[in-house]
Amino acid sequence: MEITEVRVKLVKDEDTRLKAFCSMTLDNEFVVRDIKVIESPHGHFVSMPSRKKKIRCSSCGSKNLIYSHYCNNCGEQFPESDRTKDGRFNMQLYADIAHPINARCRQKIQERVLRAFEDKVSQTAKSPEKEQVAVDSGKFEDDEDIPQVI
Repeated sequence: MEITEVRVKLVKDEDTRLKAFCSMTLDNEFVVRDIKVIESPHGHFVSMPSRKKKIRCSSCGSKNLIYSHYCNNCGEQFPESDRTKDGRFNMQLYADIAHPINARCRQKIQERVLRAFEDKVSQTAKSPEKEQVAVDSGKFEDDEDIPQVI
C-alpha cells in the first residue's frame, strides 16, 4: 500500500484540540476521509474516521446515542442494561470506520499525515489568507478548494 496523496484542511478555532481534517489517497485508487489531527500534551496524533455508536429503541425502532436514557423519538425509557454494566458505560461512544490493522501501518499513516499537516501549517503561516475549515463542518464537501499536499 502506498499513500499517494494527503490533503489537509486546517481548523479555524485555535481553542480546540482538533487541528485539522485530512483525506488520504491510497495507491491512487482509494480515499479515506475525515482523518483528524488532534493535539495532545505529548504532541499531535492522528485519529481515524469514526462514528457515534447508537442503540435502537425497542418501541419505535429509532436510533439514539448509546448514553441516552430516553428515546428521542417516542420518549420510551431505555433499560439500564442496554446502556451500562455495573453502573458504568460498557461500550465505547465511537467506532472506527476505517483503521490500520497493525502498528507498522498505523505508524506509516501517522508519519505521512502529520508531515502533510506540518507542511500545511508552515505554508499557512507564510500565506495567512489560505482558507481554513470551521470545527463543526469537518467534511470535504467540495474537494476542488483543497490544495494537494504530497
